[in-house]
Amino acid sequence: MISHHATLIYVMVMVSAADRNMTDAELRMIGEIVNFLPVFRDYDPAMLPHTTAACAELLDSDDGLDRAFDVIKHSLPPRLRETAYALACDVAAADGEPHQEVIRMLELIRYRLDIDRLTAAAIERGARARFTLDHG
Repeated sequence: MISHHATLIYVMVMVSAADRNMTDAELRMIGEIVNFLPVFRDYDPAMLPHTTAACAELLDSDDGLDRAFDVIKHSLPPRLRETAYALACDVAAADGEPHQEVIRMLELIRYRLDIDRLTAAAIERGARARFTLDHG
């Protein structure tokens, strides 16, 4: 088991790495989330590179995705499931229109965290609203 902080970071890294390209915008978004949101208030941001690397290493191992979801399932308190999905959606939206692999990863996260469709749709809509660009 890992801390709930690390678990939330794993979810964000999984979304960022889904298309095999962790962009600067996605990494910046993860850093901003960790530095800003109250759920990370008692997390040391200096640990972020270590936590991110640990997740990437796990994902690169045999059956890495399934193993990562097992870690998340056993480490994430049920009260933070919707939070985890919301953070995943924010990271997905950081680059603009998400790639198909990212959309599929969000579907897997939604399924594995048992987020109902209506709740997921509301969270997704909120992320789209926050990240819509004003093109004047």
